[in-house]
Amino acid sequence: MITVVGSINMDLVVQTDRFPKQGETALGNLYTTVPGGKGANQAVAAARLGSDIHMVGAVGQDAFGNELLSGLKDEGIQVEHVKKIDGASGIANILLSEGDNRIIVVPGANYSVTPQEIDALTGQLAASELVIMQLEMPIPVIQRTLEICHQHGVPTILNPAPASGFTADFLPYFTYLTPNETEAEEIFGVDWEQALIEYPNRLVVTLGQKGAQFYDGEKHVLVEGFATKAVDTTGAGDTFNGALAAALAEGQAFGQAVRFANAAASLSVEKFGAQGGMPERTAVNERMAGEYS
Repeated sequence: MITVVGSINMDLVVQTDRFPKQGETALGNLYTTVPGGKGANQAVAAARLGSDIHMVGAVGQDAFGNELLSGLKDEGIQVEHVKKIDGASGIANILLSEGDNRIIVVPGANYSVTPQEIDALTGQLAASELVIMQLEMPIPVIQRTLEICHQHGVPTILNPAPASGFTADFLPYFTYLTPNETEAEEIFGVDWEQALIEYPNRLVVTLGQKGAQFYDGEKHVLVEGFATKAVDTTGAGDTFNGALAAALAEGQAFGQAVRFANAAASLSVEKFGAQGGMPERTAVNERMAGEYS
């Protein structure tokens, strides 16, 4: 069982041929709403790969909230620890163009979760094989979750996104930390490879199409990415984290789990929507096997 403590948002997606300049109005060619939020995305990614997922979070008493909960249930995710509050669900405004994205997140209900509510879920956390967190929740909630898991010997994945919320108080508690290159520079400075040495087989920096890098205790290891044709990169990092969690919870060695996560992430960018491209287990296995065919 994997528990995800994280955000649940509705993504409001606009696609345009080019990013508008400051003060400019540009014509878009697509608008849609798709379920998102880093927490929900990572939960869906792991669930599709066969993991038993329990979600901890909050949505609003609005149409988005109902739709988001239904979507999680449809993926087989347990939502008994997702509360509904008066007010709006979280949203993410996503602008897609030029093979990239720009995102503004409005937390909404996500920021209603409290450390006291996390304390009340100690039994759920302690019974988990692994707990995943991101930084789209109140920082005290993440800190308390890390502390409880540490006390009970439960492994954790902390995906430090957005990195502006990262605090040094997290450092003694996480088991695995999964920043991308930009987040790693914000947290550790430009020489993030030195930080890899300090956290062998625990800190992995994702590098987009190049793959991911970690330190195995003796040397730096670059786990190369898989060839892919990107349609929408929005959910790639979340797919990586969900897949990494699924692999680690199954007992895969760290390097193998990173490779598995790379394969899942490479598949996720080939379809539209953060959750739309998240693959099933069979597809990941086929992509990994195809590397040697």
